[in-house]
Amino acid sequence: MRVKGGFKTRRRRNKVLKAASGFYSSQSRCFTYATAAVDRARAFQYRDRRVKKRTARNLWTVRINAAARLNGTTYSRLMFAFKNAGIELDRKILADLAVQSPSGFSQLVSQVTN
Repeated sequence: MRVKGGFKTRRRRNKVLKAASGFYSSQSRCFTYATAAVDRARAFQYRDRRVKKRTARNLWTVRINAAARLNGTTYSRLMFAFKNAGIELDRKILADLAVQSPSGFSQLVSQVTN
């Protein structure tokens, strides 16, 4: 005897279609296409939680380098000087300082490079 899916199947499909709401065209309406789209979206979501950390660090590096060049040095020389001076400020704090308080960053650079 053939058994239809009924309650469980409908609930499972509705869960996928709800996750796919907002997707383009039949990816938000057809279960088969929605399943593939949701799987792909979840894979990107998982991957990009890690990529976000990398891109944030790259942004901090760019900001520190730009501020360092305004003060007559480069990023690598500045980070080397911080290490030798024993100042342990992480890149996030340095980048924030470079953007929010350029004069404070300049004082820090002059203190380290001299």
